[in-house]
Amino acid sequence: MNADLRLDTDVLVLGAGPSGFAAAYTAAKNGARVIIVEQGGDIGGISTSGLMSHWTGSCESPLYHSLLRRSAEKNEGAHKDKITIAIDPEKLKTLYLEMLDEVGVKILLYTFAIDAICEGDTVLGATVANKSGITNIYAKITIDATGDGDIAAKAGAAFVLGRESDNKMQPATLMFKVAGVDCSKAAFIPSFETTYETEKGELQALARQHIPYPAGHILTYRTTLPGVVTCNMTNATDIDGTCADDLTKATITCRKQMEDIVKYLREFVPGFENCFIISSASLIGVRETRHFKGKYTLTEQDILEAKVFDDYVVKDAHFNFDVHNITGAGLDKTGVQKHFAQKKGYTIPYRCLLPEAKENLLLCGRNISGTHIAHSNFRVMPICVGIGEAAGTAAAMAAAQGKPLSEIEAAKIREGIGI
Repeated sequence: MNADLRLDTDVLVLGAGPSGFAAAYTAAKNGARVIIVEQGGDIGGISTSGLMSHWTGSCESPLYHSLLRRSAEKNEGAHKDKITIAIDPEKLKTLYLEMLDEVGVKILLYTFAIDAICEGDTVLGATVANKSGITNIYAKITIDATGDGDIAAKAGAAFVLGRESDNKMQPATLMFKVAGVDCSKAAFIPSFETTYETEKGELQALARQHIPYPAGHILTYRTTLPGVVTCNMTNATDIDGTCADDLTKATITCRKQMEDIVKYLREFVPGFENCFIISSASLIGVRETRHFKGKYTLTEQDILEAKVFDDYVVKDAHFNFDVHNITGAGLDKTGVQKHFAQKKGYTIPYRCLLPEAKENLLLCGRNISGTHIAHSNFRVMPICVGIGEAAGTAAAMAAAQGKPLSEIEAAKIREGIGI
């Protein structure tokens, strides 16, 4: 592809969600020249533009815990200086920028990664497009943190789309916030398996009756602001997040549901009688698309066994099998939330970040090599920060030492992270 411009760097990170941010920050902190490319106008992906309610799940990632501490320093009011997993997206947008600036990352917002630059099976960088034109960015190491693995796919890396049996994917959601909530008596429903009885009936059952399909569940979360609650309640099924038409369809579907959801909240949910929408996400929440074939594929059995791999680079990852209903509202029949029995943290091996038969390319975030069910666990943001921290550390080492990524030792990566 003809390009107007050229840039060169040690590490190129594509996508600036939590995993991409973590990869760029960590690589730069380890001395690499880093460029991060983001299609939107903010760093953070779902954690900011996607209006995510909170950091769900956990991971023994020093950077994740640093984000929580530094976010607490920006809290106001009742939450001032208190560490919380609740997200204030406006404060987090600024914190991400501050941290990337501290370590000298070059940031390209409003920029799409549109193609891979390859020489055989070696990835040399990516072509990007923005208001300035088309630019070829050459890098010693390229990290695909786009969520969907757009550039890994362009480079020809093998993948499975969605569920292995039929390629169906988890539904998409547009998050929104309501204000005017009396939080002293409000019903907060943190999971699909949480039930809440009221005089008018049980709230999950009432949601299925009064919110139009394919929506029909209630998930409400506290925020750092008084009277404000985040709702994870819109739902769009049969969406392929790698298809522009489907992303548009999902956005329209979810926005049409919001008015009916607010009517339900006002009529049936304690504390929400006078609620009203104050903000909604500018980024549709896509949970699942491509699962790339890496040098190892993490399985649900690995998670259930809390397996410790010799080459692990993510430690003490913990969540559940959060499979949203592929055909409608609520939890899928394959999902397990509060009844998830495995209480130990598991590890993720370095090989899951290394795509088969491709050089100089790292997978990062929810697009690493894992099964459909395993992915429903590791896709959450704290674990994705841990994955990004590992990717950034490995990339900086490979770039500095002039070594192939496969020759970077996992033990050295762990040492660099501090886990």
